[in-house]
Amino acid sequence: MVFRDIWDVEIVRLRLLFAVMLMAFLGLGSALWRIQVAHGKSYQKDLMKQSVRRVRLPGVRGCIFDRNGVRLADNRPSYCIAVYLEELRQAGAWKRTITKIEKQIDELAAALNIEKEISGDDIKAHIKKRLPLPLLAWRDVDESVVARLAEQVKVQPGVDVYVEPARIYPQGNLACHVLGYVGRADPPQDEEEPFHYYLPEMTGKSGIEKKYDGILRGEAGGRLMRVDVSGFRHDDLAVKEPRSGRDVFLALDVKVQRLAEEAIRDQRGAVVVLDPSNGDVLAMASSPGFDPNEFMPVISMERWKELVEDEQRPLLNRTVAGAYAPGSTFKPVVILAALENGSIDSRTSFTCPGHFMLGRARFNCWYTPGHGTLNAREALQHSCNVFLFRTALACGYEAIYHMAVALGLGRKTDVSLDYELAGLVPDDAWKRRTYDDGWRDGDTCNLSIGQGALLVTPLQMAVLAATIANGGHVYRPRLVMALREPGEEQLRSIPSQVVNEMNWSRATTDLVRGGMRDVVMTREGTGKLAAVPGVTMAGKTGTAEYGRKEEGKKLAWMIAFAPFDHPRYAVAIMIEDAVSGGSSAAPKVQKLIR
Repeated sequence: MVFRDIWDVEIVRLRLLFAVMLMAFLGLGSALWRIQVAHGKSYQKDLMKQSVRRVRLPGVRGCIFDRNGVRLADNRPSYCIAVYLEELRQAGAWKRTITKIEKQIDELAAALNIEKEISGDDIKAHIKKRLPLPLLAWRDVDESVVARLAEQVKVQPGVDVYVEPARIYPQGNLACHVLGYVGRADPPQDEEEPFHYYLPEMTGKSGIEKKYDGILRGEAGGRLMRVDVSGFRHDDLAVKEPRSGRDVFLALDVKVQRLAEEAIRDQRGAVVVLDPSNGDVLAMASSPGFDPNEFMPVISMERWKELVEDEQRPLLNRTVAGAYAPGSTFKPVVILAALENGSIDSRTSFTCPGHFMLGRARFNCWYTPGHGTLNAREALQHSCNVFLFRTALACGYEAIYHMAVALGLGRKTDVSLDYELAGLVPDDAWKRRTYDDGWRDGDTCNLSIGQGALLVTPLQMAVLAATIANGGHVYRPRLVMALREPGEEQLRSIPSQVVNEMNWSRATTDLVRGGMRDVVMTREGTGKLAAVPGVTMAGKTGTAEYGRKEEGKKLAWMIAFAPFDHPRYAVAIMIEDAVSGGSSAAPKVQKLIR
């Protein structure tokens, strides 16, 4: 009886234990179902987030060509020696892995006979911030080092050649201010899902490289890589290849550009050459210049400091970012304004005794003996100040102001370059804002000879020369003439654009063009030193004072176009610290046109 009672109790216990175990198994099964089935995708997603890294792959930068297909900016392979850390990892503390990597790099440096470029701190920083990516122990090594490395790969595990694109400018410093230069880009801040790692990407810092950066850069790709619990790269899951950027074709002609740069070599100055028929920028030179290749892969701090602190200002693009008094090259604008508003005509004449009295103020002509009696065409030929003083007062500064603005002075040309200045065409409103004083006749006299507050850029003066050459069509300077999609041969042309029509009378055009012809083609012309045998051309010289008066600094100018009857080239040249337009700038124009 007692035994049976004990048995029954044990049976109950066993049944209770079985029930508890069954419930536990059911609970465990339910939990496993929730984890693996109900929430499996969520946990898988979390796992992927923890073990997958997104790497941004930059697009290959597009090339820049001149109008004839000559490469001005290209890409070259930059060979780097990479250490793949996952193949050198050591068990235990991180210090053991770092020591192993340092030892490997030391052995490799000795075997390749090259100096180390990274330190232990660099290795630690890479492990902390970019562990899944290869460590670039040497950058931009030459082909001889790559050849020696090929012999070491079998005995040096975890080492290989890593290729990244580098910008190259095959023509050296030719057109450096137009092309600009590139530098390392900052990671983009507007991405919906940021990448974990960003491979180095080039971005334009100045010139066409900067203005057309979005077109040249192309479209970035990406790589998904799996990492293990320690953060080392395990394998690649997927790759989206980046797209190359578009190519940019400039209106520049390398041959003309080289001539322009040679014309002002070893001097501070600028040259612009336009095609008067469509506004194409055939040459745009600023001196001194720089070699954009120095900025790749990274310019040294010492060299950057030299360029920035150089008194010659080699980084300044004087063609658009320098504003200067134009001197007598502005005189055709005054003659145009007076002819068009009827203040003078071809028969109008004034006598030049070598000076002009405005009340008690004396305004001198550059030719102190005086030019005698002359008309408008002769005034341009001899660059007579007195004729211009009297003409400007007769037509009024408002007419001169409006003519100058209509020709593009006092505003940006919107050429495809950064840091362009608008210059300044002063008027009564400007003077009242600046000096709290109204416009006076003396201001008109100064304006008439391109002095006073008047400021222009060499590009604006080239546009002026081109407009006179073509009879009154003001073109926007076209620097970029076409784009090309990657992998295609067909170019997408960017049309030239007329921004204003001057609608001058034939008599006005003939007089001013004729006077400018006489400047170059006659013995008495101030620009006779620009004459090229066998070529009929026209021009206007100018000399302008700048800086403190006691320093006696002068700018030499000349604008010109040729051939006279069917102009193909319109030129503006400016030289700092020169003697005069006729003696300093005119011979440069001859060298350029010849």
